[in-house]
Amino acid sequence: MKAQDSGKKTPLRVLVVEDSEDDTRLLARELQRGEFQPSVERVDNHAAMDSALRRHPWDLVISDHSMPGFGSLEALKLLRDKQPDVPFILVSGTIGEKKAVSLMKAGANDCVNKDDLRRLVPSIKRELGEAEKRRAHRRAEEEQAALGFLAAIVESSEDAIIGSTLDGVILSWNAGAEAMYGYAADEVKGLSTSVLIPSYRPKELPEYYERIKRGEQIERAEALRQRKDGAAMDVSVTLSPIRDANGKVIGVSAIERDIRERKREEEERLKLIDELTVALGNVRALKGLLPICSSCKKIRDDQGYWQKVESYISAHTGAEFTHGICPDCMSKLYPSYSVKKVATNGGGPADE
Repeated sequence: MKAQDSGKKTPLRVLVVEDSEDDTRLLARELQRGEFQPSVERVDNHAAMDSALRRHPWDLVISDHSMPGFGSLEALKLLRDKQPDVPFILVSGTIGEKKAVSLMKAGANDCVNKDDLRRLVPSIKRELGEAEKRRAHRRAEEEQAALGFLAAIVESSEDAIIGSTLDGVILSWNAGAEAMYGYAADEVKGLSTSVLIPSYRPKELPEYYERIKRGEQIERAEALRQRKDGAAMDVSVTLSPIRDANGKVIGVSAIERDIRERKREEEERLKLIDELTVALGNVRALKGLLPICSSCKKIRDDQGYWQKVESYISAHTGAEFTHGICPDCMSKLYPSYSVKKVATNGGGPADE
């Protein structure tokens, strides 16, 4: 907890583990005489302290040593389980030096005798400063771990992840970029990202970078890139501004994905759709009532003309006809060439 401007007291949220209300008021007055504006809550048992620690964070815990059914060692353990960085100061008039040393080894930050409360405020100031250092150190460790984890993700990604300045100078180049474009990191760091742009598309990068400078993000834009071997490739590009601690845009982060396979699949799908559309356009079907002559079997078309059956069907479908003659017509028209039917099992195949 940092002191505020001169003349102003520092707010201090204090949890007092104490069974005496009078002693709690005494501690509050001592804090007020220092640079603090304390907000004090008193608890005197495990359940009450556990509830207080769950409700909100505390700046400081001051604990008596011994209370009915509850003691400083139990209070200290409870605090370290719930809010490990909060200073724990033992204030007691009954604890001996040996016990005090034991509590300090267990994790208490300081021990102050109730008969010498002048030491309390200096002790609190010191321990609040140390607590702030511990929190800062922990944050730094967590940030470092997060950065290491993020770096591992970036390096193992199959996508090309490229960091550059606002002028397009390449600063970082992951393994995915090496595999996608064929350049090793040492080959491209310090070069312009224009090395990846086909010479016939010079305006693409300046337009994108101007948008990035305005703080915009460009998501999944399709673009054409050029590999080290000169081959062109379709990519999906997401560009994001990189900001400093003050929010100022200082660079560009690019995530680029090879979409050549997807483009091929799209082209094949469109080609298939075109082929199916043409095929469906050529499909014609007969439907509805067809007027047909009961004698000559001609069909009347939509214009009222009578056509031979085969002519009508050929005109309205994709069917074509070959001509032959059925057995009945053969017997009727060419009796001398008709086959003789032999009655076998109630009528079977005909023999000549």
